[in-house]
Amino acid sequence: MKKLFSLALMLAATAAAPAHASLKVFACEPEWASLLQELAGDKIAVDVGTSALQDVHQIEAKPSLIAKVRRADLVVCTGADLEVGWLPQLLRQAANPKVMSGTGNFMAANAITTLEKPTKLDRAAGDVHPQGNPHFQMDPYRMLAIAKALSARLAQLDAANTAVYQQRLGDFSTRWSSAIKRWEVKAAPLRGSKIIVQHASWIYLEHWLGLERIGALEPKPGVPPTSGHLASLIGVAKSGKTLAIVRAAYQDPKSSQWLSERTGVPAVVLPLTVGGDAQSKDLFGLFDSTIDKLLSAAK
Repeated sequence: MKKLFSLALMLAATAAAPAHASLKVFACEPEWASLLQELAGDKIAVDVGTSALQDVHQIEAKPSLIAKVRRADLVVCTGADLEVGWLPQLLRQAANPKVMSGTGNFMAANAITTLEKPTKLDRAAGDVHPQGNPHFQMDPYRMLAIAKALSARLAQLDAANTAVYQQRLGDFSTRWSSAIKRWEVKAAPLRGSKIIVQHASWIYLEHWLGLERIGALEPKPGVPPTSGHLASLIGVAKSGKTLAIVRAAYQDPKSSQWLSERTGVPAVVLPLTVGGDAQSKDLFGLFDSTIDKLLSAAK
């Protein structure tokens, strides 16, 4: 009787326990981990490869990351060669055939059209991405297109939960579209504002909000700022009503602070991805924080 009672308790506990996640997913960047949670909830378990305080162009393929990729059913990354310095090595060393290519390999760039595709490739131009600028997470419309493609991929891999993925996509799309309208109304005063950026991370945000980039702290993409180049930007910053000198949370503040001190233009740190500041706890917070910080600079 004791054995039967113990067995009954075990069965009851099993029945009461939450269902295991259907899919294990490796997300290269925090924005994709956040989007995956919106689209799948507890149907997936997500490992994130990087944080908002790291330069995702330069990541070390550590054993801990290799282990995460090795157990994944799906890899979700930006693509457009953003992770070209480390993702191929991760995939090769993980030797996981499910995510090397095909259904288990999702590159967000393939779901949208990128900006700033070079007409010719020349390493003298700096860190140029042949497939276009990969920082499209700052365009909410492109993010919605990616959400639809990613939801379809989840359903393809986990057909048993297709209805869940469809329902969650519908809910996210409704809330996201409503948020876009709210953001655009709130950010209307920013249209036409001039900014200086540290790295060319903001082209999609610029296009969406109507910002005008008048200079960059990096003389060429990926090339560290030099004293001579920074000095040349003093006149540029003072020539008009420059809103802000913008850098991402992971970037060294010295150059932007130097220029700010000499021009009076505020140096503004934007999150760039989920986790970039206290407000950016998810994708919605990412855009809320970005717009709030730009508006604060305008006061």
